[in-house]
Amino acid sequence: MSSPSVSSQSTAQSQSKDFSIKQLFAPLMAVIIGTFMVILDSTAVNVAVPTLVHYFDTSLQVIQWSVTAYTLALSAVIPLAGWMSDKFQPKRVFLMSIGLFTLGSILCSLARTPEQLILFRVIQGLGGGMVSPIGTAMVYRLAPPDKRGAVIGMFGIPMLLAPALGPVLSGWLVEYVNWQWIFLINLPIGIMGILIGAKHLPSFPGNTASSLDIRGMVLGPLAFAMITFGVSEGGVSWTSPRTLTGLAVGGAALLLFIANCLRHPQPLMELRVFKTADFTRGIINLWIMQTALFGTVLLFPLLLQQIKFYSPFQTGLIMLPQAIGAMIFMPMAGKLFDKVGARPPLIVGMTLISAALFAMSFLKMDTPLVMILLALFFLGSGMGLSMMSLNTHVLNATPPALVSRVTPLTSATQQVVSSFAIAGFTGVLSSRLTANQAQSSDAAGLLQGSMAAYGETFLLAACIALVGLALSFFLRRPQLPSSETGKP
Repeated sequence: MSSPSVSSQSTAQSQSKDFSIKQLFAPLMAVIIGTFMVILDSTAVNVAVPTLVHYFDTSLQVIQWSVTAYTLALSAVIPLAGWMSDKFQPKRVFLMSIGLFTLGSILCSLARTPEQLILFRVIQGLGGGMVSPIGTAMVYRLAPPDKRGAVIGMFGIPMLLAPALGPVLSGWLVEYVNWQWIFLINLPIGIMGILIGAKHLPSFPGNTASSLDIRGMVLGPLAFAMITFGVSEGGVSWTSPRTLTGLAVGGAALLLFIANCLRHPQPLMELRVFKTADFTRGIINLWIMQTALFGTVLLFPLLLQQIKFYSPFQTGLIMLPQAIGAMIFMPMAGKLFDKVGARPPLIVGMTLISAALFAMSFLKMDTPLVMILLALFFLGSGMGLSMMSLNTHVLNATPPALVSRVTPLTSATQQVVSSFAIAGFTGVLSSRLTANQAQSSDAAGLLQGSMAAYGETFLLAACIALVGLALSFFLRRPQLPSSETGKP
């Protein structure tokens, strides 16, 4: 007579053997639609900022708050995702989040003053913040252990495709329709995601959420929101009172939040997972890669529009090879991950990213467009290989009972890392622009100096990517215990 553990193991193997990714198409599509909508909107609004300044007849600083307020709301609500999933079931919270984001989108399209737009963007952020971590956790639980790479590879496509398609769609809507449609387009997408999700997403039972971590509920959102605010203000001046206040308050709240999470029996975010060496190696590598990638995501469209003088729509089209590269290589990386683990695809991916960023650092005013397109394709290909491998590795290195609590942790930290990267690279670019342009005496010299400043910034990103490449060689397949006790 076989033991229960042997029986369950053979059952899991049988399910994995009979598994086809087609079985997950409908529930996976619901998660993809929700995630794609949130990420797409985040990138689309950036292109419309100049149009919004003109439409509302206000300053750039005021309209910039429509972006900052959204990011703050997004960061603040992410830590609550794990507890909400445990308390109310992941499916319910996921569908409610999509609904709130869609409602916020409709309200944004109806805004008549800058203040209304900022308020409605906060509503969007409160809904959008939970979509990605809860969606990731559900995808993880849907897939058999030895097929997670392929499944998460499919799920990861919108995470890299949306940032590239956002500028194209936004540029076209702003130029040929009107700015309201960058928000109204979320209505049919949101309704589709809710209908498909309500019908096809399984009702995963939530874990026991016997006690609400009140201190964590206050300190977590405060810490991530204030740090994100401080870093955003740091892009203007790292010594301004707003920057220092945000970083000081956020840093103090973060220290108190960490202490609380380590002491609380059921914390808002599970930090004890860092005791798992494979998880820690993976997430550090993920942070480094994101610093190199997302720190330059904003810079390349700026270069194309301000230095190469392409229109927003043309800029979006030029960025398409990046999306194509990600779309091609992310599913391939998923299948490769299931066979050989994270290290081989990650090494190849980080090599492509490093090479692409180095190529961008040598761009000149007369560089052929085909060279730019090729560099972007390599960058997208490297993103597809690396992002999928690292995200799946981090989830596999997480004790299964902690997945619903760890996905908010990874999402929140990635949001902060991305904010730091964007603000940091923007600051480097600004200082190099000032230094290089001071040495120029005519218009041609100013353009050359500006191009050199972008090149120096891309070179810094390439060096950071090389650090990530070096760390990739130390990654190994995680060895998880068979039990799901939740203890790392």
